[in-house]
Amino acid sequence: MSDTSNKAPKGKSGKSELRETIVVIIQALLIALVFRTFLYQPFSIPTASMQSTLLIGDYVLANKFAWGFGRYSFPLGLIPFNGRIFEREPNRGDIVVFRPVPQRDPYIKRLVGMPGDRIQVTGGVLHINGEPVKREEIGKATDTDSYGVSVQVTVYRETLPNGVTHTIQEISDDMPLDNTSEYVVPAGHYFMMGDNRDRSADSRVLSQVGYVPAGNLIGKAEARFFSIADNIPPWQLWQWPANVRWDRMFQSVYQ
Repeated sequence: MSDTSNKAPKGKSGKSELRETIVVIIQALLIALVFRTFLYQPFSIPTASMQSTLLIGDYVLANKFAWGFGRYSFPLGLIPFNGRIFEREPNRGDIVVFRPVPQRDPYIKRLVGMPGDRIQVTGGVLHINGEPVKREEIGKATDTDSYGVSVQVTVYRETLPNGVTHTIQEISDDMPLDNTSEYVVPAGHYFMMGDNRDRSADSRVLSQVGYVPAGNLIGKAEARFFSIADNIPPWQLWQWPANVRWDRMFQSVYQ
């Protein structure tokens, strides 16, 4: 009889280790996909339309389940359906990531008009249902867009009818979108505007953004988790020391 008590246990074969590694990678990718699809999705800010609330180079997390799930909650909008699953209505003043009807890329703006509202801008002042929205001048600033063009702006504290307050910027009160006709927001749609009022293509431009269907909402922007100047890619770690805005990281986007 042979003695097997001192034999070393067999190690895993190379194929077994490779198989386990592949399984772990697939599981991690599935977890990331579920997190991105159903919970939170990151978005970068490439333009000046929401400054100074959101700067070019900010990265935000959008809550995907805040208002339920629409077609564009899912990757590439590949699951075609109308309306929303587990629908809840957003609030006026929410910062919204959405898919404009004529566009393919997501936009991020502030919701100012609810279904049935009458929206108009007169002399730079937002009017909702015939009433001017209160704004208070709080200072001057310099605003720089994604092309590096800088202009002087006036900064206001705007208070929406439901009490939500935020800052907006105006180059002047006589820019192309500072005097509009009256918009009537259709049922099941919302009206979006950028906080950088004279540098924002938003619902005021019907051919480019227009009224946003509830089904096209992607998520509610909630927090900045990263911020870097000049839209520098985050993977360029050697650029971080001089360009990362540490004071803007891990903060709510609501002032």
